[in-house]
Amino acid sequence: MAGGQSHALHTRKAIIKMISQTAKQKPRGAFCLGQREFDWIYGPDERRDIAELVMLPDGLYTPEFLKKNRDALAETEVILSGWGGPRIDEHFLAAAPSLKLVLYGAGSLSGIATYSAWERGVRFCSAAYANSIPVAEYSLAAILLGLKHVWHHATAIKGQKRWTDHYPPPGAYHSVVGLASLGLIARILIDKLKSFDLRVIAYDPFVSPEEARELGVELVGLRDLFTRSDAISVHTPLLQETRGMITGELLSLMKKGATLINTSRGAVINEVELLDIAAQRPDLQFVLDVTDPEPPIPGSRIFDLPNVILTPHIAGSMDRECQRMGRLMVDELRRYLAGEPLRHEITAKIASHSIHRPVAV
Repeated sequence: MAGGQSHALHTRKAIIKMISQTAKQKPRGAFCLGQREFDWIYGPDERRDIAELVMLPDGLYTPEFLKKNRDALAETEVILSGWGGPRIDEHFLAAAPSLKLVLYGAGSLSGIATYSAWERGVRFCSAAYANSIPVAEYSLAAILLGLKHVWHHATAIKGQKRWTDHYPPPGAYHSVVGLASLGLIARILIDKLKSFDLRVIAYDPFVSPEEARELGVELVGLRDLFTRSDAISVHTPLLQETRGMITGELLSLMKKGATLINTSRGAVINEVELLDIAAQRPDLQFVLDVTDPEPPIPGSRIFDLPNVILTPHIAGSMDRECQRMGRLMVDELRRYLAGEPLRHEITAKIASHSIHRPVAV
């Protein structure tokens, strides 16, 4: 064989060997969630980038598929999931012995993560940060509109079919905005509020005065939050110890013409008592994106109170906003494969006192 041909053959063999080694080093991944949620979260660009990083099966592993094909995940190292994804419990782990990382392209891990998975060394990442951005945007808009008493005027004008008089709203100059809890959403909101001439106070028993100063907020007690604020935005996670935390007594302390916005979970507030206060205090505005129960039962008086403004749980990621969560998971996957620290990892310790705490089954 001529020297040139021998060299070319050797080069081809080296290339084939390199490709083979690269393919072997590429971990196996799988999309594990429903078709609708998959279409929302992982757009064409995200799917393309993920396919370049891990070996993917031909199809989507929906919950229905996994029930019928228990061995499908036997060699899977990385799961990309989202709303409606499978719960990673002991039964699931037995069928996925190679699983090392779950990338959850949504917010709270409470419905899919388990302490059993953490104990086995499975790592979880959440797109809660990306999902927090539209919630903070919604909250900011509701705060500014609340400080102008937009809800009062809009409701009254539609109902009375005439221009209405109203006592002056506090406006957005040196008014006080109160934040119930200083989690991820509240911290994004704080940054957005810095563009306005507003004072921010907050209640959070897990935040130190030093950390609050760094955030640029004043820590106060829960009663002070309600007595001092012109607008209150609730961001408290729903845990066993926070259920019904905001009572009618606290709501009765609100300043004349104040606004309360809830984008957290409806059960953080005692809704029966909220409706009582709303009926007694028509000067107050309640903007509720979440309720308890959700949706409200037919015939509930929540629909009749003019100072209760309802939206159907739309503060979080909707439509194209969902792909922001998928993109965040692509970035985490790249870091994982490069051996870099993960920016959105949720450990068992973090989960224990946050929205990611596993729910009991």
